[in-house]
Amino acid sequence: MSKTSELVFAPEQDQPVRYMERTRSYYLGLGYDNPYVWAHYVDVPFSPIKKPLSDSVLGLITTAVPYDPDKGPQGPGSPYNAAAKFYQPYKQSITDNIDLRISHVGIDRKHANMEDINCWFPLEAAKRAVAAKVIKALSPHFYGLPTNRSQRHTLEIDAPQILEMLRADSVDVAILIPNCPICHQSQSLLARYLEAAGISTVVMGAAKDIVEYCGVPRFLFSDFPLGNAAAKPNDVHSQDLNFSLALGLIEVAPSARTTVQSPLRWSSDPSWKLEYSNIEKLSQQEISRLREEAEQVRITARELRLNSLGT
Repeated sequence: MSKTSELVFAPEQDQPVRYMERTRSYYLGLGYDNPYVWAHYVDVPFSPIKKPLSDSVLGLITTAVPYDPDKGPQGPGSPYNAAAKFYQPYKQSITDNIDLRISHVGIDRKHANMEDINCWFPLEAAKRAVAAKVIKALSPHFYGLPTNRSQRHTLEIDAPQILEMLRADSVDVAILIPNCPICHQSQSLLARYLEAAGISTVVMGAAKDIVEYCGVPRFLFSDFPLGNAAAKPNDVHSQDLNFSLALGLIEVAPSARTTVQSPLRWSSDPSWKLEYSNIEKLSQQEISRLREEAEQVRITARELRLNSLGT
């Protein structure tokens, strides 16, 4: 047997993680028997690029949140993390000292890099693309989309605000970078909304099933851990390659539902895919602990929701 033929992985390891299925099994295992209904559309809007990228203004849209030292702990289960779904769409100058954090419960905290911002926010790659005159300019701001389980809220409240911000900055094309599973859905819904309004988009994501199930115009899929959809950590080559693929997709995608997979591999060992939210690999003690944590997050989120409604 040749050395190449020995490198055979089980099908479960050698394909993208099925996040919708994994998330459903995870919460059923914790005792929640009302599975989340993911967004799904048959028809997908598609807005062809109106002018060359070299004449276009690019906007970056993130689901990461600016770090605020005044808000205390900002990790999984913290009140700030639970409040993430209630913050408003925002824009921030790209000339500011940018410190974006990903505190979402659903990112892959075991395998994703939590230190290198380039893994989830490709600003430096975008600046290099401007310097190389691949794109005309970056928008003066980048934009933050809330991670919201309510699909209706994303489409009726958040998306119109983001569109207004983009139009105010004369953005022609947009790259959307999600992090957790719900982030991937929220960004997919936003991409659809922006395309219907005439702005060409591409989603740079890691949850292939969620994005394609929703249905988006253009999707650059990287088979990386959730939270690191833009690049591998401390790897400028991967930053530029993935960003170049995303820009190229804006130019050459022939129609909606065009997916391109990055050739980059996270690791030569794909076993990391088996561990994310895999309830079968947890002890009963760990399941009980996670159930308590999930309940605390749910209670905190409910309190924040009621406070946001003024009740």
